[in-house]
Amino acid sequence: MRALRAAVALGLVLVALLVQSSVLGHVAWQGVVPNLCLLVVVGAALVRGPEFGALLGFVAGVALDLAPPADHVAGRWALALVVVGWLVGRVRTAQTADVRPSAGSVVLTVAAASFVGTSVFALSGLVLGDPVMGIGDLLTVILVALVLDVVATPFVLPVVLAVVRRLDTERERGRRTERVLT
Repeated sequence: MRALRAAVALGLVLVALLVQSSVLGHVAWQGVVPNLCLLVVVGAALVRGPEFGALLGFVAGVALDLAPPADHVAGRWALALVVVGWLVGRVRTAQTADVRPSAGSVVLTVAAASFVGTSVFALSGLVLGDPVMGIGDLLTVILVALVLDVVATPFVLPVVLAVVRRLDTERERGRRTERVLT
């Protein structure tokens, strides 16, 4: 079951990356597109917790760092999405894991995750001397990214949440069957 869960999570990341880099690249606003990989990480972390969120964040971040037309130091998105996955997973564990979050709380979580992830990416660029724009421009990019991520949320997150919850349901069925047999 772990291999299936990992394969499905990787598939979600790859589909998000392909759509983000190929389709959404044509409709970019000021060079910024919705970060679908971030939304996949948020959805998985909301269902599975901080460890899974951080691990998937690393995988999604490395994919973003290496996918063309990457023009930054590799590892910046990996760091940002690890932080996002872990923080969102911690939000999930702070709540009751069995209770499904409301739509409003999910949108607020996405907004916070987008702000944190894009800020970590931008700040790591400042530290590494990588940015090609000033701080004022970075703040504009962070705000635009946040708005675009929130706008993309109703189209991406329900699918991610449904797929990851479905895998968790299968896992729970397997555990119940295992307990009955022993």
